[in-house]
Amino acid sequence: MLASRTETDLNESVSKLTAAGFKAKGMRTDVSNEADVTAMVNETVSAFGGVDILVNNAGIFPTMPVMNMTLSDFDNVLSVNLKGVFLCTKYAAEEMIRQARGGKIINITSIDALHPSSVGLAHYDASKHGVWGFTKNVALELAPYKIWVNAIAPGGITTPGVQKMQSGMKVPEGVDMSKMMENFMNNIPMHRLGDIDEIGKVALFLASEMSSYMTGTQVVVDGGVLLS
Repeated sequence: MLASRTETDLNESVSKLTAAGFKAKGMRTDVSNEADVTAMVNETVSAFGGVDILVNNAGIFPTMPVMNMTLSDFDNVLSVNLKGVFLCTKYAAEEMIRQARGGKIINITSIDALHPSSVGLAHYDASKHGVWGFTKNVALELAPYKIWVNAIAPGGITTPGVQKMQSGMKVPEGVDMSKMMENFMNNIPMHRLGDIDEIGKVALFLASEMSSYMTGTQVVVDGGVLLS
């Protein structure tokens, strides 16, 4: 089950998966909306017979200095990046507990959960530190049910959002995006951004039995940038 606020993204992803022979379904979902999340979980159970793996991957990162940030800007990032993880985890875990066969929850944090990557992401960094703390605590709570909860902390990855930033999208006053990207690239020992599949492979590892003795941990996938 794929969830997104954007219908075109859903249709494209579902088409790719079904063309490759997988059973896939998309559902328009705002993860910060409780009714949307419960509907997504219910539809997943109806379509696929249960919920065994949850990947909390929704995230936004509008770059702006705190001095230019409104309360609405801050709330919007926290709602998607942190409240969304809470809601999806709560309702998916409820189903996993009811099923009584364990499960895997994988939260996508960021290297910004460990160290700030640039000025202008204070709201984003607050949300990602929050997800990392949430991951560890929920791992304790859900361990008795054999539900393992882990996180992946990506560095710079060529997601559609990052590609938009690189293509010169309009940014708030006080932010020099080209300079920010240049500084970030200079700090990556591998001298490149990561590919989205390089995060997917780690998610696959955490979703599989290869990570059977791991819970409450965070895997950093950053090309070495935190060494800088």
